[in-house]
Amino acid sequence: MSRPRPWVIVPGIWNSGPDHWQSVWEREQQDEHDERDQRDHRQHAAVRIAPTSWSDPDPDDWRAAISTAVASCAEPPVLVAHSLGVLAVADWLAITTHAPALVAGAFLVAPPDPLGDSFPDEALGFVTPRQAPPAQRVPTRLVVSDDDPYCSADRALLFAEAMGAEVVRVGALGHVNVASGVGAWPAGRELLRVFEDGLRPHR
Repeated sequence: MSRPRPWVIVPGIWNSGPDHWQSVWEREQQDEHDERDQRDHRQHAAVRIAPTSWSDPDPDDWRAAISTAVASCAEPPVLVAHSLGVLAVADWLAITTHAPALVAGAFLVAPPDPLGDSFPDEALGFVTPRQAPPAQRVPTRLVVSDDDPYCSADRALLFAEAMGAEVVRVGALGHVNVASGVGAWPAGRELLRVFEDGLRPHR
């Protein structure tokens, strides 16, 4: 059985706490990697971005943090983003001309709407996803909740169109976070597994 494909975890503003599904998946992914490959512990199956501006997010800082995390992976990773992290990834993909050579795909969950009333003032530098040239796109899945307080489903569908992303609507799951009660969100983990299975084979 092959080892897990590496992930780059891109949380939202203030980072994801230990009970957030991103953190749970990150721990599980690393444990699975360690069980299957005891020979080289220098390789990490999951890397979290480390911007210096978690609470007062700066788009340039977050783009740089994504680039650093991607470069630390032994092979092209899957970007696993939530909330503001979705906008950060969309921005990174839009301006990184060689993105298809760097990452295998992007799994994006619950984007916030920068034009929405609930968007945090601290993150006003972030923008709605922009269109990238088709040759610059990577396989992308956008997971949309129908009652997300930070973004309407209609707006999220427009974001997906701009990114060329496949959309998966998961019903009424709020912002798909700890407050929504999704816990470790095993159904989302299965969505990611199916998405990964459809990507190009990794080394």
